[in-house]
Parts: sequence; C-alpha cells; structure tokens
Amino acid sequence: MNKIMNLLEDKMHMWIDSARYVKAIPGIYVLYNRKSEPIYIGESDNLQKQFADYLDKDFDGDECKQKTHSYQRRFTDNQKEEKENLLEQFREENGKLPDCNSE
Repeated sequence: MNKIMNLLEDKMHMWIDSARYVKAIPGIYVLYNRKSEPIYIGESDNLQKQFADYLDKDFDGDECKQKTHSYQRRFTDNQKEEKENLLEQFREENGKLPDCNSE
C-alpha cells in the first residue's frame, strides 16, 4: 500500500455512507478522491457539524472537495496544531499540499 494513502491511522470510511455518523467532537480529517489520493486535510471543533454541512451543502460548490470519495478522521483536542503538522509532513513528502489545500 502506498504510504500516501493512509495519512491517519483511522481506517478509510466511505464518504456518503458514514459521514453523518461521526461524533460531535474536535478532530482532524483527510478527504480522498476515488484513487485514494489525499485531496484535503482539514480540522474542526465539531466533526459531525462540519461533515453535515459538507453533505447538506455539497461542499458549498467547492469542485475540488466534491471529488471526495472517502475519508479518515482522528479525534483530538489539538486539531489546529495537528492539521498544520500533517500539512507540513505531506508537503515534505510530496513537494506540494493536497490539491484542495493549495488554493
């Protein structure tokens, strides 16, 4: 398995199937396209609300994030710091940020 596919230790979840059932607590998340390539690294104070907004509003018309096929998430109280660390790690390994983070 390519190391790029699993940025977090959490298993892959199918986007539509389980996104509504994430716990309403702080965390970081990675959105993946159909090829299991990371397209966005994000964080939220309430993952359930964030994912529900994405689902209800179809990512607010963000064509990049609309390519989401699966995701990983990790619950943490240090979500802002962990997101920055994950973005930096991704940039060091890939020479760029995930497509939807680089806007």
